[in-house]
Amino acid sequence: MEYTPPGRHKTLAAFRAHWRAVAPDLDCDPELEGAAGPLGRPLAAFGRVLGNRFAIHPMEGWDGTGDGLPSEHTVRRWRRFGRSGARLLWGGEAFAVASDGRANQRQLFLNPQRDMVGALARLRESARAGAREMGDDPDALCIGLQLTHSGRYACVAPRRAVAHPVLDARGGAGARPLLSDGELEGIGAHFVSAADAARQAGFDFVDLKACHGYLLHELLGARARPGPYGGDFDGRTRFFRRVLASIASQCPGLRVAARVSVGDVIPYLRDPVHGRGAPAPWPGSTPYAHGFGVSEHDPAGFDLAEPLRFLAVLAQLGVREVSVTLGSPYYCPHLQRPATYPPSDGYLPPEDPLLSVARHLRAVRACKAAQRELVLVGAGYSYLQEYLAHVAQFELRHGHVDLVGLGRMVLAYPELPRDVLAGRPPDRRRLCRTFSDCTSAPRNGLISGCYPLDEHYRALPEAARLAHIKRGERAG
Repeated sequence: MEYTPPGRHKTLAAFRAHWRAVAPDLDCDPELEGAAGPLGRPLAAFGRVLGNRFAIHPMEGWDGTGDGLPSEHTVRRWRRFGRSGARLLWGGEAFAVASDGRANQRQLFLNPQRDMVGALARLRESARAGAREMGDDPDALCIGLQLTHSGRYACVAPRRAVAHPVLDARGGAGARPLLSDGELEGIGAHFVSAADAARQAGFDFVDLKACHGYLLHELLGARARPGPYGGDFDGRTRFFRRVLASIASQCPGLRVAARVSVGDVIPYLRDPVHGRGAPAPWPGSTPYAHGFGVSEHDPAGFDLAEPLRFLAVLAQLGVREVSVTLGSPYYCPHLQRPATYPPSDGYLPPEDPLLSVARHLRAVRACKAAQRELVLVGAGYSYLQEYLAHVAQFELRHGHVDLVGLGRMVLAYPELPRDVLAGRPPDRRRLCRTFSDCTSAPRNGLISGCYPLDEHYRALPEAARLAHIKRGERAG
């Protein structure tokens, strides 16, 4: 497939022509306005006023200690989040609510044998210290902690909430029994305990991670699960609603947000001939009754009816802030994380990644049109590179989204929001080019980070190991 990555366009006009050809319904602003424009406009959220429209999305570093505590790598990453100039740190880290809910053995988790309140407070303070280093008021930061259970993607003993005709053949979850209702309720109690630890550590909110194929997301699509936590829409949302209610009653004063994959697709597979991703085979005459936000009749496309209904439920239950995302890095990474270069366990893009970005923007537009009262964070922006701010400013100006969420870009270039708001052009040498080393490294048991562009990671022994692994993959 032939396409031009954004960074190869030498002018905004050239990028805009490509962008409009891929997505005629989308556009970008010709001139950036810095802090005086939409990106610098204050926003009421989380019971306070945020000073700008940039948000930092949570990212796992695969760099905690074996007992769930942050390492110096973790602390450094959070400090750099604080230096970014963004006023909202959405969840900071994917924090597992129990040891058996970790996606990797170095993920932070709620360890009752350790001082987790102190450890979390240290992380929060590192972000505030980063803000102080840049001359910012640390009290201007709104800092959350993302709570997760990895379910079928847990690293030690993966467990499913529901059977899946494609995913059960991958990993070890398919060989184990489904999580029982009682086990789910025990996990729910862990969510409440983790939320209370975040409250005691001074976090402004917790984010319930209902996205990317993890447990809370899988339950939203568990149509084939019997009992109280599956089946119809009411059953499939019951676990989330009960966890939310328990946190509200047991963690007074703590706000709760959600990150939700509102659109999803049938799992993609790597074509062995050309290496591109392709949807798993599915008989066209059989409705695809799996997942959340997936079209039954065209499972490579979305059906937003239930996700929009879920957003309405969240609003009714007092959740005002939602981060909108798509898909999963495990079975449709091209959609969840648009990139030119796939990670080591991925596949070449089956479409121009700009089209995947457009899918993110259209999804959050649909959510905003349906739920104007919600504060929505968008995703998928990192692939836009030099032109990220031009597209983001356009979306904000026209009310299509409330906050611009950044993930991979901040690993490479944490000060990008600060430079944009100050009216400075981006430093092209530091822009994320979606090499996917931040994913390939942990997929091969190494800590995550921007090995190509961050000197800290380039100097680590893991950088040489990752380069050796990539050479072997190319040779193979």
